[in-house]
Amino acid sequence: MTTAQHPATTATQTLGALLDEWQARFNRPSPEGTVALFTEDALFQGLFPDPVTGPEAILGYYRKVPEGTRAVARVLHAYQGGEDWIGGLAQVVFHQHDGDIPVRLSVVAVRTGEDGHEGGWRIRQYHVSRV
Repeated sequence: MTTAQHPATTATQTLGALLDEWQARFNRPSPEGTVALFTEDALFQGLFPDPVTGPEAILGYYRKVPEGTRAVARVLHAYQGGEDWIGGLAQVVFHQHDGDIPVRLSVVAVRTGEDGHEGGWRIRQYHVSRV
């Protein structure tokens, strides 16, 4: 007998695994590795004032992150929007030498089926808001 997983649990686990990988790559730091977790058409709103789209712009953002910055992410809520997409909200604290920056991160991720990404999932929309 098998039991089906509750969609919210599955979404939470999937988003948690994706954000764990994002955190590991961000903390390494590996801007190129971090950007590889995003789709080609990803919409990205970080802490800088202007949103950007696409890998080159997101890479430029990550290259400007102050040296020594580390992130700790924890999923607060996740949902299964469809068979191939999930969304959610995470708490992230960016630790910098001059203080911590707590934020909320909303994410939409899509299943791409591509190897080399956490379960074939990639970030399509990333939006940070200071808390």
